[in-house]
Amino acid sequence: MYVADSRASTPDTPATAAASAEGAARPRAGRRRAAVAPTVLALGAVSLITDVSSEMVTAVLPLYLVTGLGLSPLGFGLLDGIYNGFSALVRLVGGHLADRGGGRHKWVAGFGYGLSAACKPLLLVAQTLTPIGLILAADRTGKGLRTAPRDALISLSSTPETRGRAFGVHRAMDTAGALVGPVVAFLILRETVDGYDAVFTVSFCVAVVGVLVLVLFVPGGSRTKTDEAVRAAGAVRATGARGTVGATGAPGAPGAPGTIGATPENGTGPIAPGKAAAPRPTLRAALALLHRRDLRRITLCALLLGLATVSDSFVYLLLQRRLGVPDRWFALLPLGTAAAFLLLAVPLGRLADRIGRWRVFLAGHGALLLAYGLLLSSWHGTALPYAVLLLHGGFYAATDGVLMAAASDSVPEELRSSGLALVQTGQALARFACSLSFGAAWTAWGDRTALTASAVTLALCALFALRLRPASSKGLA
Repeated sequence: MYVADSRASTPDTPATAAASAEGAARPRAGRRRAAVAPTVLALGAVSLITDVSSEMVTAVLPLYLVTGLGLSPLGFGLLDGIYNGFSALVRLVGGHLADRGGGRHKWVAGFGYGLSAACKPLLLVAQTLTPIGLILAADRTGKGLRTAPRDALISLSSTPETRGRAFGVHRAMDTAGALVGPVVAFLILRETVDGYDAVFTVSFCVAVVGVLVLVLFVPGGSRTKTDEAVRAAGAVRATGARGTVGATGAPGAPGAPGTIGATPENGTGPIAPGKAAAPRPTLRAALALLHRRDLRRITLCALLLGLATVSDSFVYLLLQRRLGVPDRWFALLPLGTAAAFLLLAVPLGRLADRIGRWRVFLAGHGALLLAYGLLLSSWHGTALPYAVLLLHGGFYAATDGVLMAAASDSVPEELRSSGLALVQTGQALARFACSLSFGAAWTAWGDRTALTASAVTLALCALFALRLRPASSKGLA
């Protein structure tokens, strides 16, 4: 855990800070340097606890709505679209508030976590479509407010060379919570009479613990002194003999000697140390980030691929129908996805740092396409659910954190939350539309036709994204 250091210190000059950081980052005899910053680990703990809470609800919600309340696939698609896509409406707001506050990342994220926690007990009294929809919308508003500031904290606490690994570590910790949540929900459903009510109550209590961990252990500023030292050390190592650091932190990247910042290729331009050359954090400046070629292409590709990304809940419902899984075992299906995500997030994050984030990102969608193919095939072997869930988890491991790491390379620090929120908003809106259209297609033509259409759309969008990949660089190639 990381506890914010409250000791006052004298500000260092860039040269002395970098030199001291380089010395601090150099591993001593018999001691290995930390792979990720303490802020990343603290945020990972918050996400782990929060995901235990949220995945308890997510694991039982499809069965609760379809079997318990008798919703049609179209009605469930509407609620699932709200649950997964409503946060898109407020992500830009959350990112803007965090950037404009100059250090409010923690508090904007904390408000989002608190709002989501407050929604859990309200599910105890909601029994019809309208109030459930409003509660889910409020819960996703909290998620939308917290996601971009949280990812900005991770990005700002990491060097470009280790950013993929940092997001991989966070996503692995986050997924550990997703692995525990369904197990807790399953045990509660087995041991209690009013199973759903008990799940919602325990979920609320766990969410409150997550908020407390955020308040107590995550530093209040956008960067801590320790994290800044790690970043500065990375800049010193990447500078080398030429004294330049590009957007990816590669030695000898294009730019004026002695500059630290992005290269002309991604449109950020050189930024001299210690000078206020960055844009002012306004909504107009945030939207103007789309003028940057790389970020615009990343956002467009995330949006198009999101249009064919079928919701997890529908994937689990399809598996249940194919295999005849009893209702009491349904809550365990997300465990397969979570386990694969947990095992693959860090290795794929490190692989993305080495061979290119865009390649790993597109390969993840290839894994999702294979999962769709298995669900559409005539194979009914016992290995089918394991193969589908492994591919499903691999998809998330190769895309979730990797996409944020790729987008971070194209956004200046002062607008990092807003820039990431732009990508997340496009992706979330697309997935909202996919949930609505998939639910409608399932109701009108059946589940196989709906999934076939999604698979064809995903293949076409992946081919388009392959041609529209961002400009070649170490992080995006």
